Amino acid sequence: MARSKARVYMCCSLILLCLVAIIVCIALLVRRRCPAGAYLSAAVAADSETCSEIARDILQLGGSAVDGAIAALLCTAVINPQSTGIGGGAIFTVMDHTGNVKVINSRETVPKVFRPDLLAACPKTFQLVAGSQWIGVPGEIRGFELAHKLYGKLPWASLFQPTIKLARDGFPIPEVQGRYLKHTDTNQTLKLFSDEHGNLLKTGDIVKFEKLADTLEIIANEGADAFYTGKIAEDLIRDIQEAGGTLTMEDLASFQATVTDSWVFPLGEYQMHVPPPPAGGVFLSLILNIMKGYELDSTSLMGQQKVLTYHRYVEAFKFVNGLKKYIHDPNFSSEEFTQKSFADHIRSLISDYKTHDPEYYNITPHVDSMGTTHVSVLAEDGTAVSATSSINHIFGSKVFSSSTGVILNNQLSDFCKKTDHIIAGERPPSSMSPAVLVSKSKTLVVGGTGGNMITTGMASMLMNHLWLGKSLEEAIAAPVVYVDPGNALKFESKFDQLLDTSKKKRNTSTMWSTSWRKRTAAYTPFPMPGRRAKQPVTEKKSDCLWLCGTT
Repeated sequence: MARSKARVYMCCSLILLCLVAIIVCIALLVRRRCPAGAYLSAAVAADSETCSEIARDILQLGGSAVDGAIAALLCTAVINPQSTGIGGGAIFTVMDHTGNVKVINSRETVPKVFRPDLLAACPKTFQLVAGSQWIGVPGEIRGFELAHKLYGKLPWASLFQPTIKLARDGFPIPEVQGRYLKHTDTNQTLKLFSDEHGNLLKTGDIVKFEKLADTLEIIANEGADAFYTGKIAEDLIRDIQEAGGTLTMEDLASFQATVTDSWVFPLGEYQMHVPPPPAGGVFLSLILNIMKGYELDSTSLMGQQKVLTYHRYVEAFKFVNGLKKYIHDPNFSSEEFTQKSFADHIRSLISDYKTHDPEYYNITPHVDSMGTTHVSVLAEDGTAVSATSSINHIFGSKVFSSSTGVILNNQLSDFCKKTDHIIAGERPPSSMSPAVLVSKSKTLVVGGTGGNMITTGMASMLMNHLWLGKSLEEAIAAPVVYVDPGNALKFESKFDQLLDTSKKKRNTSTMWSTSWRKRTAAYTPFPMPGRRAKQPVTEKKSDCLWLCGTT
C-alpha cells in the first residue's frame, strides 16, 4: 500500500515537472517570436556590420549602452576613417535606467590662436575644405571619458581592445571606405592608404593602422589624459604645427566635454530628447512641429495629397535654412524654435500652391557640410544611447599626424557663412541631432549622418514611421528630397518616381520646382551610399528590440 502511494506521488511529481517544463518551453518559444530584424535582449545599429558586432559583443559581456557606443565609434574610426575618428568630436544623448536623459557634448572648439582672416577664406560654394587652419581642438576622447565615467560598466581599456586588434592586424578595405580613398590627395594621407610600391589601395586590399593602434593602446592603458597632456599630445601638436596649424598643448589640456539636460518636446505619443544648440536638434524639432500641424496619416501619400505633403515639407525646410545663422549666437534664444506657437507661425507662412523668392524665407545661404557617423544602442536594462561623431568633411582637414596615426578634423569650416566672427573656445554649429524618443511602451533611438542632410534623413524617417504608416525599415529606405543651403532641391535616386502621379516616366534631366507643378532646373539625383547604414535606428517594442540601419 505504501509502495503504491509512493508510486502515485512520484508519478504526480513527474507530471508536474513535465507541465512546468512545457510551460517554460512554451513561454520561451512565444517570447522568442520576434520579427525579422528584431532581437530579444539588446540591439546596436552602427554604420557597418563589423562595428555593430563589436558593440554587441561588449553588451553581451555585461557592458552598458554607453560602453557599446564607445566601442562602436572606436571601431568606426578605422572602418570609416573618412568620416570619424579621435581627431574629431562627438555628441551623446544618453537615457539611463530611470528614464533620465542627458547630453554629453565633446564637439571640437576654436583654438586660442587662429587665423584672423579665417572666415574670409571660406569657399563661396561647397567643396571639401582641406588645411591645418580649419582644425578644431579634438574632443572625441574627452567625450568618451566623461560618458564612461557617468554610465560605463566595463573597464575603460576593454572598450579599446577590439579596435586595437583590428587596426594592428589589418582588414580588407570595405566598400564605403574604398569609395572615398580618391580623396586622400595629400602626401601623408596618400602614404597611409598606399602599398609598399606607392600605389593607392582599393576596396578589398588589406589596410593597417598600426600607429593609431599604438596610440589607442596608450589611451586604453593610461586614460584620456594621455591624449591631452602626455606624449601623444606632444606628438600630435608638433605634427599639427609642422603642417601650419595653430593648436597648442594649452588648447588640448584645457579642453572639457560638457553635460547638459536634453531639450524635450512632445511628438505624438513620444517625448523627443535632442541635444541643445549649437547642435541641430532644435531644427529637427521645428521641422517636425511644422509638419505635425498638418495632421499627416497614410492618406497623405495618396494622389495629389502626396504632392501637397512634399511641397509643404520642402517649404518648411526653406524656413529652417533661413534660421540656421542664429544657432551659433549664445545671446539668441533659439529655444523658442521648439515652441508650438513658432511652428504654427511658420506653417501660416507656407503657401500650398506656390513658392517664393529667397528673401521670403529670410535666407542667408551657407556652405554645405557632410560626413559623420552615428550609432544607436538599446541595452537590456532599458538604457539607450544615440551618439553622432565626426571629423566633418571627407578625411577632415586631410592633415594626418604620422606620429600618432590620427586624422585631424576641419570643423572650423562649419562657421563659414553662418557668422561674421568666432571666438576661442566656441563650438561650431552642427546638424548633429542624436535623439531618444520615449513613450509609455516604446523607446526609439535615432540619428543620422551626412552633415546638413542629417536633419533631412531624420525628419523624413520619423514622419514616415510615426505618421505615414511605414515600418522602421520602410521609413529608413524611403527616398528623400534634400533642400540644400541655397534652397535647391536634390532628389535621392528613385525619388522622382515616387512623385510621378501621372504614371508616365519623367524626364530625369529635369526636376519639379518647389511648387511641384512645373519643371525649372536641372534634376540632381544624389547618392547616399549605404544609406540604411547612414540612419541607424533601434526601437524597443514589448520584449523585442528592433534593429534597423546596419549593413
